[in-house]
Amino acid sequence: MSTFMAKKEEVKRDWYVIDATGKPLGRIASKVAMILKGKHKPTYTPHVDTGDHVIIVNADKVILTGKKMDNKMYYRHTGYPGGIKAQNFRSLMNKSPEKVMYKAVWGMLPHNVLGRKMIKKLKIYTGSKHPHEAQKPQPLTFDM
Repeated sequence: MSTFMAKKEEVKRDWYVIDATGKPLGRIASKVAMILKGKHKPTYTPHVDTGDHVIIVNADKVILTGKKMDNKMYYRHTGYPGGIKAQNFRSLMNKSPEKVMYKAVWGMLPHNVLGRKMIKKLKIYTGSKHPHEAQKPQPLTFDM
């Protein structure tokens, strides 16, 4: 008996929509990363992108527990000496809530060519509206 290996032409992709209102950031990000990778399917193959598309709505209403709202920092570097920039969660959330969710999910995906293909299937919106109704996304709920 041989092991099943999915081929990229055989993969059937579904669309899911997740409402982030009042849910912890890390819990949503880990579930979304699992769906983008395709680990929720029995046809999961590590070297093939078998994941589905995910739409996250109300990304601006995500929560953090404890004092992370002020203590959690995001760092980036300009490439110049002494060019490190730091920003806390609250200020980044006020400026761009989509980036917060994007960074959380991207940190849980593989950082290679396959991961860059997976992250393109993620759509994040701050409001409750999204332009993907034609794809008939299924609402995805999970208890937290």
